[in-house]
Amino acid sequence: MLDEKELIERCRKGSRAAQRALYDLFSKKMMVVCLRYARSTVEAEDMLQEGFVRVFQSLDGFRQDAKLETWMTRIMVNIALTHHRKKLYLFPMVDIEKIDHQEAPEGLARLHFTELIAMIQSLPQGCQIVFNLFAIEGYSHKEISDMLGISVGTSKSQYARARVILQEKLKAESKQYKAYGEGRI
Repeated sequence: MLDEKELIERCRKGSRAAQRALYDLFSKKMMVVCLRYARSTVEAEDMLQEGFVRVFQSLDGFRQDAKLETWMTRIMVNIALTHHRKKLYLFPMVDIEKIDHQEAPEGLARLHFTELIAMIQSLPQGCQIVFNLFAIEGYSHKEISDMLGISVGTSKSQYARARVILQEKLKAESKQYKAYGEGRI
């Protein structure tokens, strides 16, 4: 197996085998990124494909002082945001003061990854994007507001709303696990 630097260099020279190797190396991780922003697996696959095209087109601009996986993740996130901008999703305002801040329910440890992804995908579009950018990707609300063209307050309220919705879903899931454990289901 080629080391990462050699693989990048061969991809830059247009080697299809190297491109395939790079895709095989990172496609699963990048698909997870795309799934967090997509409304369906098909949409995530479209984002992934477009993202890898962009990766291969942009490799000449990749500086090797950065981590390749981080650079690729940023591209996938940007592709996802572009998809959402094209669809002109609205970001409804939510008053952050009206949102109840509660602790996360028990049962989260038992939640399967695909169930968690499905919960995130079911969030209203604005909440889903802000939640992913803030909670998972680690962007600040200021950075999110700049990226999405929304106010910092809207970013905060979308995140708070996403948390409340996810907490409600987790509580329902936790009750289901408890009922199952007690033989009620």
